[in-house]
Amino acid sequence: MSALIVAAAFGAAAQASLDRLREQWFPPERNQLAAHLTLFHALPADALEEVTAALTRVCEQPAPAAEVTGVRSLGRGAALVVASPGLERVRGQLAAGFAGRLTRQDAHGFRPHVTVQNFVAPEVARATVARLSEGFVPWPLELTGLTVHRYLGGPWEPLAHVGFAARAD
Repeated sequence: MSALIVAAAFGAAAQASLDRLREQWFPPERNQLAAHLTLFHALPADALEEVTAALTRVCEQPAPAAEVTGVRSLGRGAALVVASPGLERVRGQLAAGFAGRLTRQDAHGFRPHVTVQNFVAPEVARATVARLSEGFVPWPLELTGLTVHRYLGGPWEPLAHVGFAARAD
């Protein structure tokens, strides 16, 4: 059984915009996923019920505000940097519940981002970062919930989606 991945879900317009960037910049033969913001890369494969219950608890609150604030080099790719103190708090709550069972990558910290390019030569990545940075203006990113997927050696199998509570405006 493969590990479980937890990601933030985007509003439809944000998802479409981010997917277009991946289609533009990601090597087509390696682009097997929709744009995503991963919170956990490898939670225990046998913990689906526990993970879903934890997501349900943290999603009882309204969606945290988020903003795409810049572009970051990944060395062999490029990512959009996401600022969201609320999402960082949500992730911290979830991480506390899985303490002792997190991989080193997931225990190391959280730098929210959406990868729009990967698996390219460093000079190609540098050019992409420069191009995406030209005239960059921060923009709000709608977060609608959290999702759970099973890693299938490349593609992800969607298993659960938990939406954030509606805002009481």
